[in-house]
Amino acid sequence: MTRQHDIAVIAGDGIGLEVVPAAIRCLDVVADRHGFDLAWREYPWGSSYFRQHGAMMPADALDQLGRNAAIFLGAVGDPEIPDTETLWGLLIPIRRRFHQYINLRPVRALPGVSSPVRGGGEMDLVIVRENVEGEYSEVGGRMYRGQPAEAAIQEAIFTRAGITRAAEFAARLASGRRGLVTSVTKSNGIVHTMPFWDEVVAETLAGHDGVRLEKILVDAMAAKLVLAPTAFDVIVASNLFGDILSDLAGAIAGSIGVAPSANLNPERTHPSMFEPVHGSAPDIAGQGIANPVGQMWAGAMMLEHLGETAAAAELVTAFETVLDSGVRTRDLGGTAGTSDFTEAVERHLRSLPRP
Repeated sequence: MTRQHDIAVIAGDGIGLEVVPAAIRCLDVVADRHGFDLAWREYPWGSSYFRQHGAMMPADALDQLGRNAAIFLGAVGDPEIPDTETLWGLLIPIRRRFHQYINLRPVRALPGVSSPVRGGGEMDLVIVRENVEGEYSEVGGRMYRGQPAEAAIQEAIFTRAGITRAAEFAARLASGRRGLVTSVTKSNGIVHTMPFWDEVVAETLAGHDGVRLEKILVDAMAAKLVLAPTAFDVIVASNLFGDILSDLAGAIAGSIGVAPSANLNPERTHPSMFEPVHGSAPDIAGQGIANPVGQMWAGAMMLEHLGETAAAAELVTAFETVLDSGVRTRDLGGTAGTSDFTEAVERHLRSLPRP
């Protein structure tokens, strides 16, 4: 029987509605070539749903999503709706309900994509971001709203279990790469949570022979990424630091429009979620010029997670080949639209001999 993977699709908002169908076209081609089916289950949730129902997704949404092998997400965000509604009403509940505690973000230069930074063309690193706790906590609140004494409190929550599993994941990843884990911290200024992070990461990596650990303060890290982008292998960081550094690294590699990410439940007891790093980009939405590479690459990461490694590699090679041939979207200095680039990738895939 043909292998089948049930995939929940949330195209979401803005350019997500354009790049998700583009990526699905190419994913279906590689699935057919490699003898498996992707059963797409589309869920029309996001800002449009919010305008009609007052929520980003229905009350039983997480139960519906949990019946799938993976979740393929486009983007969420609308300039007319507060981010506290769009993100905390969809993306973050999914991450936490399904224990997607690792956010994996590979960053490397792609063929034909020039970096604005010296050395960026040779960058090849992976960011392991702790994904469900840290600075992005729900603990806190506001008081005396609108009054002169108004105050806001936001608590950062770090647990030994949360830090350990992020460090363990980073160490295992580095052992199959160049063996270097860079832990990003701010323990000289944040005197409780960051020294705790440092201690737990050091204890965890001490049990991994052949893996080296270096610690860098986040401000120095931002500078060194720009000055020496090839100096890193696997970067492990808290929720906030990992989020910021992955956008910086993506820009150094050429464009955050090509950057993918995976929200992983490593134990596979729940579905993992795959999405591009870029947002909904309302300024270009509907114009047909969005770069679909980040969504395609996120799709390839999904295939790899599902065990379809040959198909994943073939899709990555396909969009790399098209980029190298000179077909590029405007954010990369080209003239191709979303459909032009997608059609070029699809043509290349169909031209290959059957595996």
